[in-house]
Amino acid sequence: MGETLTIRDNRTGETYELPVSEGTLRAKDLFRIRDADGHGLVSFDPGMFNTATCHSSVAYIHGDKGILDYRGYPIEELAERCSYLEVAYLLVYGELPTGAQLDQWEYDINHHMFIPENVKKLIDAFPYDAHPMAKLMSAVSSLHAFYPESREADLHLSPHLQIRRLIAKMPTLAAFSYRHSAGLPFVYPRDDISYVENFMRMLFMMGERDYRPDPRLVHALEVLFVLHADHEQNCSTTTVRTVASSGNGPYTCVSAGIGALFGPLHGGANEAVLRMLREIGDVSHVPEFIRGVKTGGARLMGFGHRVYKNYDPRARIIKSTAHDVFEVTGVNPLLEIALELERIALEDEYFVTRRLYPNVDFYSGLIYEALGFEPEMFTALFAIPRTAGWLAQWMEGANDAEQKIVRPKQIYTGPARRHFVPIDQRG
Repeated sequence: MGETLTIRDNRTGETYELPVSEGTLRAKDLFRIRDADGHGLVSFDPGMFNTATCHSSVAYIHGDKGILDYRGYPIEELAERCSYLEVAYLLVYGELPTGAQLDQWEYDINHHMFIPENVKKLIDAFPYDAHPMAKLMSAVSSLHAFYPESREADLHLSPHLQIRRLIAKMPTLAAFSYRHSAGLPFVYPRDDISYVENFMRMLFMMGERDYRPDPRLVHALEVLFVLHADHEQNCSTTTVRTVASSGNGPYTCVSAGIGALFGPLHGGANEAVLRMLREIGDVSHVPEFIRGVKTGGARLMGFGHRVYKNYDPRARIIKSTAHDVFEVTGVNPLLEIALELERIALEDEYFVTRRLYPNVDFYSGLIYEALGFEPEMFTALFAIPRTAGWLAQWMEGANDAEQKIVRPKQIYTGPARRHFVPIDQRG
């Protein structure tokens, strides 16, 4: 006999036995519990913090233990041993590629990095000071007009070409958005260098005949890409799946995900960390700032996480990566403040009892700044690697027979039913 939950409804005196599967109650079973008027019971869960909306095998988080796995592989092993494109293949197809598969995958991605000329013109048409994410979102959305067959989410129509196209074009679109903001000419991709190096070349090449970024910086950005590739059902991933549930293809769904990521509560946290560190100004001011946090007069950014109640595993890796970057670029003076904040937070009972540990955003902004990026670009740097995760989730949802078009319940709070009043009788 399977696990069940027995519920007695004290409103009606009825008793219900509901099946429990995978630690969940099915909402349709909960709806069997009805009041005297026949209204079924629904759960109220703002933000869906305790609601599972899908089955997924893409990523797994254990917040209490500080675990993040992609397709069963610990993030620590993947960040140390894999390129971003290896991880992207893993997320999309479920297994790490063989040597031959990786060679073909890299070849395909490199040969799809060019974007249609009219998409370049679209980016060029924006005001120079438009946010890079606004340009990126519009450019990705426009691709569905250039590849209209992509609108069909039916997996029998083989979405694999669209997946390759979008993973390939994201760094080009982001780099063009960046160069446009800086008033610089666009640099086109090459098909004979790695994905991340190609991106950095398109960003930073100036008058050099053959610009090659420092391999240590390329590796650091590669690690950041791996760490940001997926993170379960967060706001932007849920947005991608929601838009996909109506039958949309990858470009429309990913542009919606970019829109969700654009929100300062989602993708803008590392920028907020930098602002906080600058406001503190000097390591000698840290004790005063900590006192302000405890009394509610200041906010500690980059600590704590809605899911992780332990040290974010990505933060440990990024902290190590930051030191590698600073060996090349010189130490960011804000690092000393960051290290002192982390030391206090890990020792002070106030923060320990509240389980406020550094998260992925605490050090990533320092790295991005050291690499030469303006804060407005940080979220676009998040969107490029997350595209692989979004596409894996999009394809998984499209292939899931349980998934239906998203249509949640609401709790109506408006006026009771009333009748129309002619305008001359109102008021």
